[in-house]
Amino acid sequence: MAFGRLRKKKQDDATGEAAETTGDAVPATPQDSAPGTTAAAAGSDDAAGLPSSDEESTNGSPAGGEGVAGDAAAPAAPTASAVPAGHVSSADYDRTVLGPFDVSEQNTDSGYIDLGALRIKAAEGLQLRLEVEERSKRVIAVTLDLSGSTLQLQAFAAPKTEGLWDEIREQIGVSVGSQGGTVEERPGRLGTELLARLPAQLPDGQAGYRVARFAGINGPRWFLRGVFGGPAALEQNAAAPIESLFRDVVVVRGDHPLPPRELLQLKLPKDAAAAPTPAPESRRPDLNPLERGPEITETR
Repeated sequence: MAFGRLRKKKQDDATGEAAETTGDAVPATPQDSAPGTTAAAAGSDDAAGLPSSDEESTNGSPAGGEGVAGDAAAPAAPTASAVPAGHVSSADYDRTVLGPFDVSEQNTDSGYIDLGALRIKAAEGLQLRLEVEERSKRVIAVTLDLSGSTLQLQAFAAPKTEGLWDEIREQIGVSVGSQGGTVEERPGRLGTELLARLPAQLPDGQAGYRVARFAGINGPRWFLRGVFGGPAALEQNAAAPIESLFRDVVVVRGDHPLPPRELLQLKLPKDAAAAPTPAPESRRPDLNPLERGPEITETR
């Protein structure tokens, strides 16, 4: 397991919590324009963490592929009668058994990397990259790199009696659709998930799209959002190792009151020697449905 260098991110909205995840640009195919794949729901104009094919990673190499040719195009959307075994809706996903877990449910004294609000299980070959908001200097997201795939993680405060994932999915769909992209909502191995595609140009000039797979987990007074990039966004077998890391994540909500959608505090691990390094400005659309909520005190 290794740590990449910290990456600074300029954020126009001081209260915005979305960070960037890099994914692969793949060629456009006829099935990508199939009707019925764009979500149409009322909500915010922003969505969280859609990948950019031109963003650089903090260790000097691209965080995702620069373009995948030929047969790497995304598969057609599955029909309702063709849901794979083990894929369920969020309503049927048992988080307390399958994870991610609350700190009250899992012992993290050994074998975990302490990032404050998130604790990540150590794994061979795992690299971590921390996203830093340039204006506030706070760590706002962590991206896991494993076997060529990426997983961006952010944890947020949530209401005590209801989750955020249903609302966030609607907002992502509206934002991506407004930019000419499509969003496919489907059962997944982590509950209901979204596969988002936005038009993009490949390095060779061909028309293609950027792709990201969104997963969301409602926990006790917290919400965890994951954005899968690279092979894990499209291929089940490739996704398995990094999905396992997602399930093993432990969220530390804390007891203090927070407004809904407030980003939970992340920190640099004690054993990581990394210096902040500015990153080039990304040309990706600004996608962030997790805007800070109203300034209210939660009643507990």
